[in-house]
Amino acid sequence: MSTSLYPLASLAQIEKTPSREDGIPEELELDLRAFGCKLIHEAGVLLRQKQVAVATAQILFQRFWYVTSMKQFGIGDIGMGALYLASKLEECPIRMRDLINVYDLLLQRTTHKLKHPPGISSSGAPCPEFKYVPMSYFGNTFYDLKDALVVAEMQILKRLGFNVHVVLPYGTLVNYLRVLGLTEREDVSSKAWGYLNDARTPVYALYAVPTIVSAAILLATRHLGIALPSSPECCWWELFDADWEDVWSVAGHIMRLYRERTPDEQARVLSLVSKKGVRLWLEDNTPTHPHT
Repeated sequence: MSTSLYPLASLAQIEKTPSREDGIPEELELDLRAFGCKLIHEAGVLLRQKQVAVATAQILFQRFWYVTSMKQFGIGDIGMGALYLASKLEECPIRMRDLINVYDLLLQRTTHKLKHPPGISSSGAPCPEFKYVPMSYFGNTFYDLKDALVVAEMQILKRLGFNVHVVLPYGTLVNYLRVLGLTEREDVSSKAWGYLNDARTPVYALYAVPTIVSAAILLATRHLGIALPSSPECCWWELFDADWEDVWSVAGHIMRLYRERTPDEQARVLSLVSKKGVRLWLEDNTPTHPHT
């Protein structure tokens, strides 16, 4: 990681992440990252956690996978640890038991979706509705999740070198919209804000905040048909020291989230929430080289 105001991944980390070195394809890793961030968001909503804590947790979650492989830790455990740590950093702590209960619900729902895909079953009957079964506080599940939470928080701190400073983009967005004279357009503000929240991608660990905010404004204004100065001698993104190639790359990362996944792709991601699932997948999909 770089040593700037907030850490960004190095070129070597970008080209070959630890997960890819262990045999996880790039597309699958990106899907798992996005799903892990989705779980963090859903947990934050259920816990009524502040948006800043949820966003901070997602950024820490993304940074973690540039120094560690998904073969070593599950995205569910690290997401839970990231949200717990972020709630402390943003001074809105949550009870460990509440977080464990919420993640147990989310993981049970994930298992249910894997066993019963949405739609009509092969027998023609509708798939059964999900019903949450609360865990026993004297059973193994609670203590296993508690241990996983403690280990995840410790590993995030350790592997990121205790560099957990995060700069969120929302204040920058407001300032940029003011410069561009778009503060009166609530549709632009809300849509750009939404794109920043939807950035469940590695962009916050790859690009500076001005570039990410410029990409959100670009997507919002293009979607709403608002023209901004973009001639070679007068490009609006240059006001914010953003490079066009980087802005376009960030926009591509964000729009990738809206790509429709096949049922098989969705099922594959759901089955790889734990490190056990990832290791089993690697055993089944790693090509063997016969001895010659």
